[in-house]
Formats: sequence, C-alpha cells, structure tokens
Amino acid sequence: MPLLGSIIKKVIDVSGTLNQNSNPVKEQEEVLMHLLKTAQDTAFGKYYGFKELLATEEPVAAFQETVPYFDYHQMQERWWGQTQKGLPDITWPGAPEYFALSSGTTGKTSKRIPVTDEMIEAIRQAGIKQVSALANFELPADFFEKEIMMLGSSTNLQQNQGHLEGEISGISASNIPFWFKGYYKPGEEIAQIDDWDERVKHIAENAKNWDIGALSGIPSWMELMLKEVIKYHGVNNIHEVWPNLQVYTSGGVAFEPYEKSFNALLGKPITVIDTYLASEGFLAFQNRPETTAMKLVTDNGVYFEFVPFKPDYINADGSLCQDAPVLRLDQVEENVDYVLLISTVSGAWRYLIGDTIAFTDVSKAEIKITGRTKFFLNVVGSQLSVNKMNQAIQELEKQFSIKLPEFTVSAVKENDEFYHVWHLGVNEKGIIENEKLAQALDENLKAANKNYRVARSKALKGIKVHTIPLDLFYEWSGANKKKGGQVKMEKVMDEEKYTAFRDFVKSHL
Repeated sequence: MPLLGSIIKKVIDVSGTLNQNSNPVKEQEEVLMHLLKTAQDTAFGKYYGFKELLATEEPVAAFQETVPYFDYHQMQERWWGQTQKGLPDITWPGAPEYFALSSGTTGKTSKRIPVTDEMIEAIRQAGIKQVSALANFELPADFFEKEIMMLGSSTNLQQNQGHLEGEISGISASNIPFWFKGYYKPGEEIAQIDDWDERVKHIAENAKNWDIGALSGIPSWMELMLKEVIKYHGVNNIHEVWPNLQVYTSGGVAFEPYEKSFNALLGKPITVIDTYLASEGFLAFQNRPETTAMKLVTDNGVYFEFVPFKPDYINADGSLCQDAPVLRLDQVEENVDYVLLISTVSGAWRYLIGDTIAFTDVSKAEIKITGRTKFFLNVVGSQLSVNKMNQAIQELEKQFSIKLPEFTVSAVKENDEFYHVWHLGVNEKGIIENEKLAQALDENLKAANKNYRVARSKALKGIKVHTIPLDLFYEWSGANKKKGGQVKMEKVMDEEKYTAFRDFVKSHL
C-alpha cells in the first residue's frame, strides 16, 4: 500500500473539508481593504488618496469612483516604467525582484509585469488550495506519490536593471518549495533550457525515467510535447510511456477546443482540471469534478471587478472606455460575458487583464473563460466572441469527425465586400473540401449568434475557409519568438497581422 500517498491524501481530504465553507463577497472586501491599506503610502496610493478612500463610509464605492481603469500600456507609461528603473514604492511597497514577461497573443513586444514577493506567496497559496481541492476528485492514494510534469517556460531567468525577468510559469517554477523538487519534472536542469524544441527533445529522451502522474501546462504546447514523446519512443499513446498518468491541469485558455485532439494521444481517460494562472497572478482553479468551471481565488491578494462585455464599452485597441459601468462580485449575473479587472499585491490597479469571463455559479464564484477583449470580431456588427467561435468549431468537429484544435480568423474586405476568412489547423489527410466547411461553419455561427446572423443578411458577404497543416500555427509562433510556455495563439487577427500570417502560410505550403 502506498503509505506516503495515503498520508498525503488524508491531509488533503481534511484540508479540502476545511476549505468548503467560504464567503467570496466578504473575502473580496477584505482583500481590497488590505490592498488599499498596504499601498496607501506608495506614489500611486498618495496620488489617488487611498487614506481618504479608507476613511469614507463606503471605501469600495469610493475606490471605483476615484481610480480609473488601466490597461498595460497606461500602467506602464504612468507607473510601472518607474518601477522598472528601480524606483521603490511606486504602485506597491518596495521594489519587485521579478518581472513577468508576457507578449500575450497580440502584442509585438514583451510586456513587463511586476511580480512582488507577496504575489509569489499568493501564487504558492493558490497552488496549495488547488492541491487541497483534489480531495473532491476521488483520486487513489498512489497518485500522490507520482511525479508532476510542469511544462512551462524556461526557468533560466534573465538579469535586467537589477531584477530578474521571465514568463510567470518560469518564475513560479524557480520558486517551488524544496520539498516539491523531488516530484517536479522535467527537473531544474532541463527546465532551464531556453530553446523550446531543445527542451522538448530532452524531455522525450528522459521520459521513461519518470513516473508521471500529472501534467500541467497550456493545451497546445502540451499536445506538441506529448506527440514528441510518443514519436521518440515509437509507441501508440502516452500511457505506454507514463502508465500512471491520471490528471492534466490545463490553464490559460479554454480546454474544450483541444479536447478531441488531446484525448487522441491517451490510452485511457484521465481527469482534466482547469486552472487560470496569468502573468498577473493565479486567479482561479477548478474546485470540483461536477463542473468544468473554475472558482475564483477570492481571499488571496487579488481583487476582482467586472465590466459587461459590450461593444459600446470597448475601444478599437481593446481597452475599456472610462465611462463603462463596473460591477462587484455581489452584483454579477450568471451566463453574461464580463471584461475582467484586477487589483493585486503586485501593484496592478483596476487592471484590464484582457480576458472575458462568464459566471456559471455566482454563489460559488465559479467562472469560465469566454475569450479575449482583442479577440472580438465586430466588423459590420457580427459581434463574435471567442466563446461563440469555439462552439461553432466544436460543432464542425462533430459534423465532419475531424479535429480542429487551432484556428484564426480575420475580417477581410474584397471588392468592397466583407468576408470572414478562417484558417483551420488540421492533421488529417484528405480533409473535407473548404467550401463544405465554410458552409457548415457559417450555419453554426448563425445558429449560435443572433448578431452574426443579422450581419450575414446585410454587410457581411460570407465566410472563406482555408485548411492548413496544424504545425504551421506553432511554426508561426516560433517565427515570432513566441514558442512554448504561456503563449496562446491569436484567434482573431487584425488586417496587418493577418496579411503577415497569410504570407507566412503561403511561403510554407
């Protein structure tokens, strides 16, 4: 009997029971009060009068009335640029040791987001909460003695102006507790390899030396890694290499579009648990098996606000209009798309993280990620969110029995008429004709979105579909120095990016 696993499982069971009862609304109020009190003597806190806000009868309302919304560029230009130069006490007490590099999916240059000691501790505590939640998933005791493959970015952090820089997964992995290092794979030496392909090569070569019970990472890059391991060892599925693999914690993007292609790499079903770890913090994780939704971490260094996701509130560059209404956790409704704002122990304030979410259960503070503010196609009023696109693609997979884990779309004007041009990534030989796919996709979108249906009867002429090898999506990311780690593929491209992508595809076919 796995003695150590049994002990760990009992501890997790007890911890999970203790964490069942919480009051997310009250926890959020306490988090905001802590943030305001801690930062009141920073340059930001003095500028916006945090001491005065705290003295009002309703500090939450006063905070919302006084502090504007910020996207990264506004935060960087007005505040974080000073922090990066080494000036202390700008938006959070002291000076951060780390900056998380995040080019996101649309940026041309890396963003540098401060990561304070308090944030590293908050991420660690959120990780412990997620481990405690495993008590709800009825995993066997021996699972807790297996190793965990954490496929993030390189832990080889770079020095810059007195601080260290890297992607958040690399920063987190470089700060794992000493007791966890025995479970962590691919291990410190391989994790420090900067080149993604070289790192995956070493993982494949060492794969049979490890007893992997769980995987963690973004679905697209996890699939690529698993394919390389399977190919290197000449087997049919990953369970022939890691027979005890039982859990996959996905993160950062919706798992559903990848579900079909991911499951094709397995020899038996595994438990998939969603997480929401962004460059700005560990925001949510799946807390129970009855749902694929994730519970917001409401008591741990992040204060959440929600703006209804409507075209009138979104500027052309994806930022928020300052007069857009905002809601607290106790004011939101289920099944409504919201733009997510966060204030954090890293000194982000009313910060537009760029994601849209919807609540599946308000009382439990459970959400699902529905898209990105910049991945919103509203040319001629079509109002297509990534969530609606994903649903239409999944329906396409069912209709034609194919796997379409990656896609991108752009609105293109041809002869004074607008088209939505889709590129679908496929592996299968003899794929269905593009015209048939376009017709079916068009019908799926009409059924899923009233605004799209209206647009198609007016200014939106139609859909064009191009099927391309799936690997071209990943090579495109590599060509833009964004391969592996936290990188997510652009689901919607503007005209400039689409032209570059189209030319890239043509040159590689």
